[in-house]
Amino acid sequence: MSNKMKKIVVPSLLLSSTVLLAACSGGDKKASDSGKGESNYSYVYSTDFNSLDYTFSSRSSNGDHFANFIDGLLENDEYGNLKPALAKSWEVSDDGLTYTYHLRKGVKWVDSEGNDYAEVKAQDWVTGLRHAVDAKSETLYVVQDSIKGLDDYVKGVTKDFSTVGVKAVDDYTLQYTLTRPESFWNSKLTYGIMCPVNEEFLKSKGKDFGQPTPDSILYNGAYILTNNTAKSVIEYKKNESYWDKKHVYIDNVKLTYFDGSNPDSLFKEFDQGNYSNARVYPNSGGYKDVEAKYGDAINFSQPNGSTFNMTFNFDRKAYSATSKKTDAEKDSTHKAIMNKNFRLALEFALNKEEYIAQNVGKTGAAQGIRNMLIPSQFVTVDGKDYGEVVQEKLAKLDPDTFSDVKLADSQEGWFNADKAKSLFEKAKSELQAQGVQFPIHLDLPQDEKSEVLVNQAKSLKHSIESTLGKDNVVIDIQLLNEDKYLAATYQATTAADKDYDISTASGWGPDYLDPSTYLDIYNSRSGAQLDNLGLQPSETAKDNPSAQVVNELKLAEYDALLDKAAKFTAVEDVNKRYDAYADAEAWLTANALQIPIQAGGAVPGVSKIVPFTRQFSWCGMAATNATYKFKGMKLQDKAVTTKQYQKALKNWEEKRLETAENTK
Repeated sequence: MSNKMKKIVVPSLLLSSTVLLAACSGGDKKASDSGKGESNYSYVYSTDFNSLDYTFSSRSSNGDHFANFIDGLLENDEYGNLKPALAKSWEVSDDGLTYTYHLRKGVKWVDSEGNDYAEVKAQDWVTGLRHAVDAKSETLYVVQDSIKGLDDYVKGVTKDFSTVGVKAVDDYTLQYTLTRPESFWNSKLTYGIMCPVNEEFLKSKGKDFGQPTPDSILYNGAYILTNNTAKSVIEYKKNESYWDKKHVYIDNVKLTYFDGSNPDSLFKEFDQGNYSNARVYPNSGGYKDVEAKYGDAINFSQPNGSTFNMTFNFDRKAYSATSKKTDAEKDSTHKAIMNKNFRLALEFALNKEEYIAQNVGKTGAAQGIRNMLIPSQFVTVDGKDYGEVVQEKLAKLDPDTFSDVKLADSQEGWFNADKAKSLFEKAKSELQAQGVQFPIHLDLPQDEKSEVLVNQAKSLKHSIESTLGKDNVVIDIQLLNEDKYLAATYQATTAADKDYDISTASGWGPDYLDPSTYLDIYNSRSGAQLDNLGLQPSETAKDNPSAQVVNELKLAEYDALLDKAAKFTAVEDVNKRYDAYADAEAWLTANALQIPIQAGGAVPGVSKIVPFTRQFSWCGMAATNATYKFKGMKLQDKAVTTKQYQKALKNWEEKRLETAENTK
């Protein structure tokens, strides 16, 4: 499994969908509409955290919490714009290589009891990065090639950390020197690895620094951890010494462990005033009670940056979870998966709206649809949404196939039974010439305990088989216990351990605000999700055991497009850079190496949070798909009605456009 654990994310289980909504909503019956005065947030969590070392951990189950305890140089406002946090201002050199940050004075480190420990100073960022290297941080990849000298230091080429491009000019001036200009550099500063660590405290704790206990770290953020009891409860209190305390409206946070076994209990607890918000389940037996009492207050959270997809295993080695009985069947499946027309036929045959409806119900299911790897509005290119630019390029690559494909989010952009059948006939003719036996059997593993995921697998099976015919394609759902399911998919340690033909077990979310954060995952030389395709990355083809398959897939063409885009590094070339990455995404989409299905978020719930008061971002510690960050969140007395939510959404979208700015 890739070291990018935080950004390889599990799809929307009954449990994880709850978490996604919790990051976007909440409330309390004692709170006021304005968010003034005492207020308490109460809801659930699903996974115990195992580390508070924010410079090390990449797991969202950890970051969900330490995002509330630690501030970095910059943060996001509620519209997604970067703004000063512990850096009150900054400037960039003319060549785009040197960033100088001027720190706020008087910002306090406090201990777990809220006692002042020390002032936050520039050297703390130097200490933090050095500690991240020493600890072999899971998130080093975010900055290792960006900061001058860091890659050499990590690899042991140099032994002197002073050669790394991070410098405390004085107590309140911090400077980074980059290896090349990055227009998106500042968006990386919202990551834990770019946050400060007090050296004296670090030395005093030794190996105990960052353990999952309140006293293992110092706090400079909005909250202090007060209780962490495994599979029971996690509690925070407001940091009374916080530099921006006036924008912290929730005084106390209580999260209770939830194992997902009784999803309707979330609404019952909300209705009784015990929870501030609740994910609701339109397909459950208890949903009629939700509609009866809160029919005008059921709202869908907004789609976020995570994209969940169906991936193909192009070089399958493991066959523990399979319905195949002969080597001929295995060979036929492999050849079919390697055929582009076959893959595209599956994409046009998949009804994404019905698939998502198994989780969120028919009403609103389309909101969660994602039609390409990157969210269509992730960036803009010369004033156009990125998805619009990719769509134009895709249509030019093959007008007959793609001219009517729509790539914008939240609508069914691919499902077309006639086109699926036409493409399959082309594929069948090509495959029969290779001696392929039909029907093609595709193993799809699934967790047998998850009603939602099993129903989604059945929906996928029905959609593809009914469109293409069971005499042509059969989806063999492999029902496995949780441990075997994870071992075959999400937690498989190598590409060779991936035990499936197709899988919907994981997805990807952005690390920073640039298309490369998504598209590089399939770079054949270093891609972080190549293993999900059954492939192994290698800098040189001769060393790559997957070299033959990589060559047949023509991934060198994709690599070349990535390399071309990466050459546009100057800030003034940002539109050229994004346009070039759109070429790479068009290639990826046209070749259907993976099939995007749904976004994170976009799930229904009831809530008492004043809409859109939280910080917003596609990535970093305020990412909508990564954290429960509570700074800025305001509560109201009653559930948010659909009318209130839609009005707030419209205002938020308008304000986002007004305030949008390129991240420099």
